[in-house]
Amino acid sequence: MTNPAARPARDDRRSSPKTHPAVRRHDVAVPWGLVISTAGGVAATIVGVIAGGIVGRRSQNRQWLQQARTAAYEKFLQAFGTVEMELRHAFLDRRRPAVVWGPFNAALQSLCLVASREAATAAGEICDIIEAFTVLFHGRQPTDLAELQPIHTGLYEAHVKFVNAARRSLDVSQEDLVRTLGGPSPWDGVESFYARGEGPPGN
Repeated sequence: MTNPAARPARDDRRSSPKTHPAVRRHDVAVPWGLVISTAGGVAATIVGVIAGGIVGRRSQNRQWLQQARTAAYEKFLQAFGTVEMELRHAFLDRRRPAVVWGPFNAALQSLCLVASREAATAAGEICDIIEAFTVLFHGRQPTDLAELQPIHTGLYEAHVKFVNAARRSLDVSQEDLVRTLGGPSPWDGVESFYARGEGPPGN
């Protein structure tokens, strides 16, 4: 019987794989500078695309608003001119006014959507004076210029105020106008034509 103690000890080194002398381990250095630089470039590109999209969208919105405001201001001024002229001519002709309010009211609705606060306030002042003008014809035919003068002067000043407010809302660099083209005519012209009995003056 063989004595177990007499058996030669097992060499565990035989079971472990041997590394071929030609195969050596090399530590791979990560080029962190390149990685960070690339990541930063990608992030900058993404941010640039997003920022560019936001700026472009804002620019388009401003352009749309400016165009919409221009159209609304023009529409209101045209409607106001028609109403004011009819009321003034009716007064000077000593007849009842035949105002068509539809276009004027429609212009006001358009104005409410896009006008600046300053322009909308100025338009409201015009509406208040127009209302006072129509009241002159309630139940009677006004003929006294003393009644017309404060209304006419108020409309003239309110018209200039609205035009300047509209101009500023379209471009803040535009200078204010002292007087405007169109709108209520100067009071001295109204008074002169009325005194000579030549009928209502034009704009």
